[in-house]
Amino acid sequence: MRIALGVEYNGSQFYGWQRQSNADSVQQRLEDAISKVANTPIVITTAGRTDTGVHATEQIVHFDCGIQRELKAWVQGVNRYLPNSISVLWAKQVQDEFHARYSAQSRLYRYVIFNHATRPALLDHLVTWEYATLDLQKMQHAAEHLLGTHDFTSYRAVACQAKSPIRTISEITLRKHNEFICMDIHANAFLHHMVRNIMGVLMTIAKGEQAEDWSLEVLQKCDRTLGGITAPAAGLYLVKVQYDESFGLDARVRWPAIAGS
Repeated sequence: MRIALGVEYNGSQFYGWQRQSNADSVQQRLEDAISKVANTPIVITTAGRTDTGVHATEQIVHFDCGIQRELKAWVQGVNRYLPNSISVLWAKQVQDEFHARYSAQSRLYRYVIFNHATRPALLDHLVTWEYATLDLQKMQHAAEHLLGTHDFTSYRAVACQAKSPIRTISEITLRKHNEFICMDIHANAFLHHMVRNIMGVLMTIAKGEQAEDWSLEVLQKCDRTLGGITAPAAGLYLVKVQYDESFGLDARVRWPAIAGS
């Protein structure tokens, strides 16, 4: 049978999602825990790999297993073997046609900034701290240039291995709640460091260091070296991977508790 899982994790303790030979990863911890419950080695497929320090409120994975277990065993049983920083939220048996990565129609991320004069001790590794005052209106105006289908070469990591830099952003919204600034960005797929590079450009504009149309200039140049800094990983959350409703997965969006929904 094929099982899909929804997984939440705090990425600050791991060297990213992908299993590595010499570093702790979310994939390794999850595969090891599932394998103990299945009593056989299990390899999982994920909707998308996240970088070191990036969090997820609902990452989606699937795996194939010939061992019969109740669905609650894939939740409660697996969680028993996981560190507190990783939690399986739900489990569902899905059709063989379901693929966590290739069946995904779109992905939604949230980036959270704590914009305050002093750094937040209790939110360490959970938000990106910026002490300089950020102009929200400038950020939103600059972000709107990125809506639609474009070549995002300037906004992806130099080492990005994606075959095509073409992506479609359907939504990019910024809002402020007290000292928090949140960016919600929804696209069919994302390139390596794409969200963090977008935020790096927007923060530079918000501090008045570049004009609002600089985001468009960077986009049109198709040259990563002309872009801004890569924003820290700490504020980035994968919050939703969307699939066709025929697969019967939960359609709710699980927003990070920080800065409200």
